[in-house]
Amino acid sequence: MSHRALVVGATGIVGQNLANRLVAEGWTVYGLARRIENLPGTIIPVAGDALDPSSLRQALAGLEPTHVFFTTWTRRATEKENCVANSTMIRNVFETLPKPQSLVHGSLVTGLKHYLGPFEAYAQGAPPQTPFREVMPRLDLENFYYNQEDVLFEAARKFGFSWTVHRPHTVIGYAIGNLMNMGTTLAVYATLCRETGLPFVFPGSPMQWNGLTDVTDARQLACQILWAASSPAGRNEAFNVVNGDVFRWNWLWPELAAWFGIEAATYPGHATSLEGMLSGKEADWTAIVEKYGLRERTLHRLASAWHTDADLGRPAECVTDMSKSRKFGFTGYRYTPDSFFDLFERLSAGGYIPGRNR
Repeated sequence: MSHRALVVGATGIVGQNLANRLVAEGWTVYGLARRIENLPGTIIPVAGDALDPSSLRQALAGLEPTHVFFTTWTRRATEKENCVANSTMIRNVFETLPKPQSLVHGSLVTGLKHYLGPFEAYAQGAPPQTPFREVMPRLDLENFYYNQEDVLFEAARKFGFSWTVHRPHTVIGYAIGNLMNMGTTLAVYATLCRETGLPFVFPGSPMQWNGLTDVTDARQLACQILWAASSPAGRNEAFNVVNGDVFRWNWLWPELAAWFGIEAATYPGHATSLEGMLSGKEADWTAIVEKYGLRERTLHRLASAWHTDADLGRPAECVTDMSKSRKFGFTGYRYTPDSFFDLFERLSAGGYIPGRNR
């Protein structure tokens, strides 16, 4: 069977890594995004706005994918608006595909806010019990992940395809201009510290500094999505997905500092806003760009400090159980320090940060 994938959000961290993996496996891959100029030549570009049905209908005309992968989201001022906008994007894709009845499988990437709550109520109240397991019920809160799932489930019933939902923790991987990009944000922060003498202070909460946690390499996520879309055991299930190891930031932080040739600052015992620390550093970043001939002059196109603050500032422990997918046959694993170091090497090779030895 010839596999034809439509990756919605192909320019993001998840979408890029998934599309590249599918191409490597011999799939024909269509990459849907509003801006397609950065897509590699191995991916067939599809320029369209998932919130604009007329744009989408024109973009998808003539396409008959066997699989559709939703790897994007849009941020609005309130969670109620998030619920409407993000579910509408998925509904629009199914309603504008020429032959949705030809679909074999649909995948949706959400995340741990399924268990922690939306940005408006993120990790507030009594902390959820860890490790997070897929059998945990939905929270009694508005959450756009739930709305996205419901649209996917409805379309699967209507058009007769199988589905999977994938719930990563913080995704570490390569993408430029992404709304949620901790790895690149920390690379920019460490570079500023090295070049300007700013102390490399861990910006998160005492719980995150001292407690166990995990992250998800974008390549690990891509592997699980491909496995679930290809394996009968993965059909019609929701799966957590993390690297498979756990760590404490008080151990990893000095490791990250060492890559950049700097010392990790003494943890102050409380959260310190990274967004605040990077505020006003645009001129410093421009000077670094000019000094090393880097590619991106706009600091906040690389660094999403607001999201890193949200992730690292949580007062709750975050440990994710992957037993379900392992029992079903997925055996992927990534060593977390390598997730960061591989990203730093790629950012350096691409001219977005200076090399580690400079």
